[in-house]
Amino acid sequence: MPSATEQKILDTAVRLFASQGYDATSVQEIVTAAEVTKGALYHYFRAKDDLLFEIYRLLITSQSADMDRIIGLGLPAGETVREILASLVISTAERVDETAVFVRELHRLGEDSMTEFRAERRRYHETFLAVIEKGQADGEFSSVVPADTVVRIALGVVNQLPMWFRPDGQKTPGQLAGEIADFVLAGLR
Repeated sequence: MPSATEQKILDTAVRLFASQGYDATSVQEIVTAAEVTKGALYHYFRAKDDLLFEIYRLLITSQSADMDRIIGLGLPAGETVREILASLVISTAERVDETAVFVRELHRLGEDSMTEFRAERRRYHETFLAVIEKGQADGEFSSVVPADTVVRIALGVVNQLPMWFRPDGQKTPGQLAGEIADFVLAGLR
């Protein structure tokens, strides 16, 4: 859990990166808007790209913990998939600026951060894949569409939310989560 100062820096960076882009945002702008010193920023982050990675790390850590908790409930595969997707859609929609910044600026990560990002993304993908495969093996889901294709489609839809979801739009994150889960589950049956 970030400290209050660290969270203030992160929130400010998200807001500025979302509105003006990563390249157009200077460290000075971040510290001025966050009302902290450069020393405070560098106490928590070695460089600007560390801010970018931390934005993602906090999001994926939370989403992975939610998925692990849901799987730990021992629900049937269909309910597990519904709960995982609902949690993922809601957390992505509620943190749409963080997701948008990261998706748009991902290519700016350094090699070490990119390696860590890929490992976390792979773990999430493989864990979700195992749920789908188990449902197919148990006969709860159809095997017409390979499990890896189902996972790529489901996660692809969620990854695109920042492009079109608006917090002030007609649908709440919960409504959208239900519709996306229904769509994925319909394709599995």
